[in-house]
Amino acid sequence: MYTSIISIILWAPGPTELLIIAIIILLLFGGRKLPELMRGIGKGVREFNAAKANVRNEVEEGLRAEEQKASEPKKMNDNSKDSANDRPEA
Repeated sequence: MYTSIISIILWAPGPTELLIIAIIILLLFGGRKLPELMRGIGKGVREFNAAKANVRNEVEEGLRAEEQKASEPKKMNDNSKDSANDRPEA
């Protein structure tokens, strides 16, 4: 596990590489289009996070529903045993 973390850290671009990437982006899109590009990226990230939260909520709701279904038959069985014990003997 530690080797994978170390390899990720070593692979990550340094300040020089980030500067080069920023200059290339600036040359490709220009100074006027750059704020629009960043807004678009921000909207995309927000939409991605909202979708991720939505999927997480749906999965959690499904798990809760499954847990409720699993516990309901157990309660029914317990109730049927209790009601059988409550009957007067003939």
